[in-house]
Amino acid sequence: MENVNIHKTAIIYSGAKLSPGVSVGPYSVVEKDVTIGDNVRVGSHCVITGQTRIGRNCKIYSSAVVGSAPQDKKYSADDNVFLNIGENNIIREFVTINPGTAEGGGKTVIGNDNLFMAYSHVAHDCVVGNNCIMANAATLGGHVTIEDNAMIGGFSAVHQFCRVGRLAIIGGCSKVVQDVPPFSMCDGHPAHVRSINAIGLKRAQFTSSKMLVLKKAFKILFRSGLTRAHALKQIIEEIESSSEIEHLIFFAKTSKRGLCS
Repeated sequence: MENVNIHKTAIIYSGAKLSPGVSVGPYSVVEKDVTIGDNVRVGSHCVITGQTRIGRNCKIYSSAVVGSAPQDKKYSADDNVFLNIGENNIIREFVTINPGTAEGGGKTVIGNDNLFMAYSHVAHDCVVGNNCIMANAATLGGHVTIEDNAMIGGFSAVHQFCRVGRLAIIGGCSKVVQDVPPFSMCDGHPAHVRSINAIGLKRAQFTSSKMLVLKKAFKILFRSGLTRAHALKQIIEEIESSSEIEHLIFFAKTSKRGLCS
């Protein structure tokens, strides 16, 4: 472990792999099956355990616990399960992230450039894309999928097996029990679709014409009173196709838990 900066009180197990530029703060523990990429900074009192891989340039703040056993009664200590974290992620204080379970595919996967604010939690078998934000104390149940550029408000909870579409935003303190459509703004207890995520789409440089088309599609899907199948048929027939419309249609068609109403 050359060119690493390990505080004298930190515990690094034999077998842990630390790349050049890694720093580990006071009283942190890095266990034997952990692999940490270049220039990762681990704060004080952190625990990184399990078969966990962390990509380069991540920052892990004080008291985060990364890779600890899934909170699932079916989990066995003999299960061969993994946690893969990409590059440039920020993991703030007291965040907890669990690996997968044998029954759920064995892997939790986190992409690049995400921000996990203090006390947020990613449960077993989740898949988080790129450029996502989980605000303070936001929680993902097991088997949740979060697409790119999604934002989850503070103290919100996403039920097991739900999906959150790309460029969606969930308001704080929301209870998400069904799939959150891409490009949407959802809020409530339980969460409902309120509108398109206008501010998020503007920041993503969506043109006014693209946003207008999405508004029309949302009106058909959520305000027409049609069944999901009939609403999607009307969208296909009446709205000019685009990558965004195609993604919305695919997301809705493949929803197993149903869409937030």
